[in-house]
Parts: sequence; C-alpha cells; structure tokens
Amino acid sequence: ILDELMAHNKAVEDIEKIVIYGYCTDICVISNAMVLRAAFPETEIEVLSDCCAGVTPQSHQTALDAMRACQFTII
Repeated sequence: ILDELMAHNKAVEDIEKIVIYGYCTDICVISNAMVLRAAFPETEIEVLSDCCAGVTPQSHQTALDAMRACQFTII
C-alpha cells in the first residue's frame, strides 16, 4: 500500500490523517512512519501505541519517543 500511496501522491493530496500501527515499533513502524512523513509532510500522522509492540518493551518506548520527537502524534 505504501508504494501505491507514494506513486499516486497527487491522487491522495486530500488525505488529512494517516494512522499507523503494527508489530516491531522499533523497526517496521518507525521506518514506515518516516517514509510516510517524507511522502506526506503536511499530513497528520498518528501512531496507535497500544496496537504496536517492539522487540523489547524498552525498544518499543524508545521508538515511540523518537517518533514523538519527530512530531508524530502518539496515541
């Protein structure tokens, strides 16, 4: 889906918010969040922290803190 969104950026300019979640907060979620931010710099991006898990609880929290510092909304 991410490839489709990026390829059709013009078609999705009206997206107001993107919500992401998934396993491996510290690998997959944070990397996809950064790619989405690059593709949609003006779009609000929320991360559902209760629907994510990291390799360890500490790495999960560290990834959430890093995303918060990059202006993602952590819920």
